[in-house]
Parts: sequence; structure tokens; C-alpha cells
Amino acid sequence: MATNEGSSRNWFDQGGQTYARFRPGYPSELAAFLASQAPDRQLAVDVGCGTGQLTQLLAPHFGKVVGLDPSADQIASAVPDERIDYRCAPAEQLPLADGCASLISAAQAAHWFDLPRFYREARRIAMPGAILALASYGVPTLDPALDARFQTFYRDGIGPYWPPERKLVDTGYATIDFPFAEIAPPCLEIRVDWPLAAFLGYLLTWSAVLSAREAGREDLLAAFAADITAAWGDPQRRRPVSWPINMRIGRI
Repeated sequence: MATNEGSSRNWFDQGGQTYARFRPGYPSELAAFLASQAPDRQLAVDVGCGTGQLTQLLAPHFGKVVGLDPSADQIASAVPDERIDYRCAPAEQLPLADGCASLISAAQAAHWFDLPRFYREARRIAMPGAILALASYGVPTLDPALDARFQTFYRDGIGPYWPPERKLVDTGYATIDFPFAEIAPPCLEIRVDWPLAAFLGYLLTWSAVLSAREAGREDLLAAFAADITAAWGDPQRRRPVSWPINMRIGRI
């Protein structure tokens, strides 16, 4: 989610309902692990929360959760929860008091941040020993009947339309500056069984697909959709899709 007005585009400022419907959810084990590392369970702050995929999972583990995103459309599409306080705010200006947060998370969002400014804000709101967790999920893997065509589409077809920040996701944030005492993350993945419509709906949330459409390359998208539809077979058949979860976790 873009946060630097004029310098980084907010790809998800439109279509929050589509984003909420088709984006895969994180496993509950991720929230449980993050909570287990926090110095207490009073307040978790999920930055760049989007429609609340991770925010909602954190809620059972903390007394209060604040979800922050610069997109009003994303916040409006989040599922209401009395345990969660959703607010519209950028990562570089966190509307929270000094030393209040025991966990600060950012899921599939940190590649849009001005990281030095975000880190300053994270240090400001963190209580002693607080956890900072940057999570992302990589390129999905489909079953063998579909995966080769999909990987070609991702790499060669839609590849030129990804914003530069996508490279940080593809590398699991391994190359970003992360000046904190790191904690080894657990090995986790997202796994779903989707019919064809759900899989194609997920692709519609990609920033690269939006860019290709704006560039007039509907033909590229239509060709892939035709190929994957033919390979899928019965469109109601649920096929497995999985994403590796990559994390940088540190103690502030």
C-alpha cells in the first residue's frame, strides 16, 4: 500500500471490496507466533493493514489491535470487529502515543513504505522489547497441470508491469535494511483450494494486472485467462494454490 503521496502510487486505493474478497488469508499460526514473541498482549498495531487480513487474526491475542492504512477504500472494506480500531493513516505518521505498542506488524505492505521514516515511527511507538514483524508472501504455486503456464505468465507476461517494489516481495524482503535484533521465523505457508473464478479474481487484485490494463494489454490478460481456463477443466473444481510466507522479525 503506497504511503508517499506523489512518489509512490497507491495501487490499491480502488477496489477494496475485490481485494478483501480474493486476497488469501494468513494462517492463524502466524498471529499466534507473533503474539508469543511480544513482551505483553496489550496493543498490536498492524500497519498497511489493507482490509484486515492479518489484523483480524491478531485480535484474539491482544487486548486491543489498531489497523492502519492510507487507503480509505481499504479501511471501509475491512470486516468490523469491536476489538479492532481501524484508522486511515500512512506508515510514516503513526497516530499513536510513544511507547504504547507491544507488536508492530506489516503484512504484504512494507515494500511500499519509506522504511527509514517508518522505522523511526516504529521505534517511537514501541514499548521496551516490542516486536517488529514484516511479512510477505511470494509467488504462488499451482498444481502441475497449471503451474508451468502460470509461472511463464508471472515472469514473462505480466512481469514488465510489476512496480519496482515487487522485487522486494519476490526476495522475501531479504535485501531490505532491517536494523533490529532478528528472531528466526517459523516455516509457514498460505494454502487454499480455489475454483477458477476465485483464482482469476485474485489475479485482478495484482498491481501488475491493473498496469497492463491501463497500458491497453487486455490481450495479454485474455490469452492467459483462456489458457488457464482450458487447463483448469471444470471451473468449479477446487485446485490447490499455495504461497510461501517470508518474514523479517526483530525486537526493538
